[in-house]
Amino acid sequence: MNTKQLPALPLSDKVNGIAEALSIYINQLVYAQKRKGLDIVTLSLGEVFFEIPLFPFDQLNFESGYHYSDSRGLPELRQKIVDLYHQRYQAKIGSIDEVLISSGSKAIIYMVLLAVLNQGDEVLIHEPAWLSYQEQVKLADGVPVFIPFDCPIENFHHHFHERTKILILNNPNNPAGWVYRADELRQIYQQCRQRGIYLLVDEAYSDFLDDGVFTSLAALAPDLDGAVIVNSLSKNFGLSGWRIGYAIAEKRLMYAMLKLNQHLITCAPTILQLYLAEYFDVIARITQPQAQAIVKKRQRLQAALDQLQLSYLPGEATFYFFVSIAGFADSALDFCLTLLFKHGIAAVPGSAYGASTGNFIRISIGLESEQRIKEALGVIKALIDQKKADQSYLDQQLRANGMQRFAE
Repeated sequence: MNTKQLPALPLSDKVNGIAEALSIYINQLVYAQKRKGLDIVTLSLGEVFFEIPLFPFDQLNFESGYHYSDSRGLPELRQKIVDLYHQRYQAKIGSIDEVLISSGSKAIIYMVLLAVLNQGDEVLIHEPAWLSYQEQVKLADGVPVFIPFDCPIENFHHHFHERTKILILNNPNNPAGWVYRADELRQIYQQCRQRGIYLLVDEAYSDFLDDGVFTSLAALAPDLDGAVIVNSLSKNFGLSGWRIGYAIAEKRLMYAMLKLNQHLITCAPTILQLYLAEYFDVIARITQPQAQAIVKKRQRLQAALDQLQLSYLPGEATFYFFVSIAGFADSALDFCLTLLFKHGIAAVPGSAYGASTGNFIRISIGLESEQRIKEALGVIKALIDQKKADQSYLDQQLRANGMQRFAE
C-alpha cells in the first residue's frame, strides 16, 4: 500500500487551535545555536541554577520508590508544605487534605480549569501573563479574556461577565516582576467572591523578593473559600526538572482535582517525593538565601537599565525584566530573532504574554553574569534605535536552523 497517496489523518480542532509556546520556540533556536559552538547570552531561560548538594538516598525506602504512592501526594510532604506556608507566609492551612501534589504546577492549573469550567465559560487573565494560561483555558473548553496590563485593580470588575468563572493572577508576576500587595489582593478576592468567581493565584516565584513584601492568597481567604493557590518546587527550590507542583484549595474543589489527578497522572514520582519529604527543610534553608541573592542582583541590574534609559514595567520581584522596545518598527519576535542571530543574545518576545504587551521583551537574569547582562542591555538599547529588522536575513537564518516562522 502506498501511504503517500492516502489523505493525512486528522488532528483535533482543539489541538490545532492552540499555539506553540513561544518561549520554548526561542529556546529551541538557542539550543541549535549552541550546538554550532556559538556563545549565546541566554536571557530567555525561565529558571535559576542553584547550588544544591546531592543528599544520600540510603535512608529512603528506595524499594517503595519503584511503586505508586498516594494520589494526593505523600502525607509527610504535604505536611511540609502546610508548615512552609504557615511559617514563611503566615497562612494557616486547615489540614493536609487541602493540599494536592502532582507532576508540576502546569498540570495542576489545567486540572483546576477542568474542574471548574463548562464549555464557553470565561477565564480572566491579567496581562502580562504566563503564556500557557490561555492555551490551557482553550484546552478546557473555556474562553480566555484578557485584562490589559495598565488596567487599575479597582477596575478589574469592569471585565467580569456573566460567564466569568475564574480570574488568574501570577503573584509575583512573570514576566514583569510586579507584586500584588495584600490590600490589592484582598480587593481582587472580594470582587471575585461577591460574584461567584474563583481567584486562582500562581505563586511560583514567592521567594524571589525582599522579606515582608509577598502575601499569599492563602493568608487572606477565609477557609480558602473561592481561592486556589498553585505553587511548585521548580523556581523557589531550583528543581524544575523534577516536576513537583502543588495546589492549596478547599476540600470540595480539591476532591474534584483529585479525581482528575487519578485519571491523568496517578501520582507524582514516588522516589522524588520521598527525597523531598526527607530533605525539604534543608533544601529550603540552602535555596532561600540564593533566591535572595538573585533579588539583590535584580536590584543592581535595574540601576543599569535606568542608566541606559531603557523603559520597563515596574516590578521588584522574580528574576525577570519586561523591557519596552517601543520605537522598533517591526514585531517583538523580529527584534528577538535579530538579537539572537546577529548578536548572540536570547530574549523572549512580549507578544507571548498578551495582546497588550507586544512592544516588550522579557529578559531573565537567572543564568548569566551581571557583566554579560549589562553588555547585552547595551546591545538591546542600540537595536531599538535601529528601528527595523532585516526580514530576508531572518528567514535565511531560520531555514538554516530547520525552523519556520512562528505563527503569531
